[in-house]
Amino acid sequence: MPTKIHLDVLICDLIVTYTAHVDAVFKALADPTRRSLLDELFVRDGQTLSELEERFAMTRFGVMKHLKLLEEAGLVVSRRRGRQKLHFLNPVPIRLVHDRWVSKYAEPWVAGLGEIKQRLESQMEKVFEIYIRTTPERLWEAITDPDIRSRYNFGAGVVSDWTVGSRLEMGVAQAGLQLGEGEVLEVDPPHRLVHTMTALWGDDVKSEGASRVTWEITQVEDSCKLVVTHDELREGANEQLYGGWPMILSGLKTWLESGELLTTPGSLLYGG
Repeated sequence: MPTKIHLDVLICDLIVTYTAHVDAVFKALADPTRRSLLDELFVRDGQTLSELEERFAMTRFGVMKHLKLLEEAGLVVSRRRGRQKLHFLNPVPIRLVHDRWVSKYAEPWVAGLGEIKQRLESQMEKVFEIYIRTTPERLWEAITDPDIRSRYNFGAGVVSDWTVGSRLEMGVAQAGLQLGEGEVLEVDPPHRLVHTMTALWGDDVKSEGASRVTWEITQVEDSCKLVVTHDELREGANEQLYGGWPMILSGLKTWLESGELLTTPGSLLYGG
């Protein structure tokens, strides 16, 4: 059992880490050019440096510097696609700020306005990145254990034997609700998990068919970087399929770092 002194030290470390991250987010958002870059990615995600450069009256080097600061704050995530480097808007850090200062005071009024990304007609892929102070093994367990998963995944667990080709089911067993299903495509614990997902909670999402979710875990000193890529979405896909990821990942971070549940609009759906 950790002593009170050890717990106090751990809490202080978490506060320092959290404060430093929030400072980086606010610093990145303070510049109008960087906000404009985020606006461009809001309109169309997955753009190259050249595409973004065309929209600003500055040098290529200047755009690169702004993108670097946005990446350091976690607001932009870049991925390689062949010879191209694509940039994606990552709403998770803003969601964390929202949960810290807004949700507990004004959530009933702003929940409908607080979503970072709305329906994007040309979007085929969503990329979300978050840093969590935990080990890869604990993070893997939190993703694959149905009881833990239900604590941050809107009350819904995900059941599978997590072998390639096996079936997975997402739902609330005690209520007899099946909310999703899929197939496991890749398993490399505790680093990489890929599976399909077909949403079943409503006719409007059932018609969208299967999409793909990739979880990638990388250890960074005493923390883990988690990148969730939700792709193979049809053009103009229903935002219910991907709009909940910022809340899910915020809840996952809160659970692993503090053992507490994070109350969000989504967590109240099936939590009872």
